[in-house]
Amino acid sequence: MDSDKKKYLLIMLMLFISSCNSGQQKLLVISKTDYAQQLQGFWLGQNIANWTGLITEMDKIGTAETMPFYTDADWGGPDQKAYWGEYVPHAKTIDFYFEPESQPWGSDDDTDIEYMYSYLHHQHSTGKLSAEQIRDGWLKHIYSETDAPIFKKFPDSPGQVENFLWVSNERARQLMEQGMLPPQTSLPANNPTSSMIDAQLTTEIFGLFAPGRPDIALQIAELPIRTTAHNEAYLVAQFYVVMHSLASAVDPAKSLQQQTQWLAQQASLILPKDSSAYRIYQFVLAQYQAHPDHWEQTRDAIYQRYQLERADGYVYAEPFDALINFAASLVSLFHGQGDIVRTIQIGSLAGWDSDNPTATWGGLLGFMLGIEGVKQAFELQQVSTSYWIHRTRRNFPDHTEQQPGEDNFANMAQRDLATIDLVVTELMLGSGRDSDNSWVIPVKK
Repeated sequence: MDSDKKKYLLIMLMLFISSCNSGQQKLLVISKTDYAQQLQGFWLGQNIANWTGLITEMDKIGTAETMPFYTDADWGGPDQKAYWGEYVPHAKTIDFYFEPESQPWGSDDDTDIEYMYSYLHHQHSTGKLSAEQIRDGWLKHIYSETDAPIFKKFPDSPGQVENFLWVSNERARQLMEQGMLPPQTSLPANNPTSSMIDAQLTTEIFGLFAPGRPDIALQIAELPIRTTAHNEAYLVAQFYVVMHSLASAVDPAKSLQQQTQWLAQQASLILPKDSSAYRIYQFVLAQYQAHPDHWEQTRDAIYQRYQLERADGYVYAEPFDALINFAASLVSLFHGQGDIVRTIQIGSLAGWDSDNPTATWGGLLGFMLGIEGVKQAFELQQVSTSYWIHRTRRNFPDHTEQQPGEDNFANMAQRDLATIDLVVTELMLGSGRDSDNSWVIPVKK
């Protein structure tokens, strides 16, 4: 990033923090009991969206071999092969995926690194991780390319060593093994893949650690984002963190459609006006406003403008670029109009790295609805709330020895509540108050 842009971003962040700490303020009172239900909704919504989106991941990436893109007509139809020539093992049709109560949700890169960060906060009793804590956590809990176990996608497949890291995450871990710390692990000179999607699917949870206070959330998320993301990818990850933080400060009298659009508008304020991320945001928003009932038209306009024409300073490189997937995520956010079911459906059909945007919005909307709201939205009488972190990661305690998997959403939420206690009392410089039953947090009115 050049010095002028760095200065501009610093000024923007300082102004943003100042606006949150000055002027008219109100007190945001949050029930811990309610917040625990919302955190469980975050994990359930994210897992449903993740495993639904995985069915179509990389099926449609805008190349001659993968065209045409999916449309609503493909929902409920047969899944097609991803561009690398394989199907997914867990589903044959393009439809919502639900894990039954008897089975845990398997971890994936959309959830497992967030799980690790959540665990590290609790383990170290801190509201903000250091570079050393991040590096040590990565090396302890994430397999290398040589010590990972053999993974078989299908029972009769030969299997291969798989550590479930790709592009920027993969490179960052290699650099950590060589002794490097964040944020050096995301500098382009060290990590040429730092413009990829990685950070935006691993850091949203930091917004939930600072309810109603995006200024604090950005401080907590800074090093984790900088572990793998630089420049535009960094901005996109910040956008998601801000949305998740402000989800606690939405107007409850508004509809979910109005709430999600307000969240997006507020998060867009941190994007520099000359950034590709901001221009993409404005373009997708304008497309949605022009034809709100035709999401395929918005997606096709994105393909034309960014993958083919390389507009707004963005030069498309890979289907897992941060920016092409940011654009695709906005399609499902805007056209989904706050409906978690419709948002995940559109996200799964939109194309490119389709499990990532779906997991982001499944988690956000799941948090806003709470776990019971997620079940009601999908008309679920029973669904798994347990989690199998050792599917992809290692060296975590088994919190549920008598049940499948190593953890469950209720346990995970309780650990996060303890982290938020620390954030409210320590990082908010004494302005927040913590009691047994609630937090009192000053926010900009």
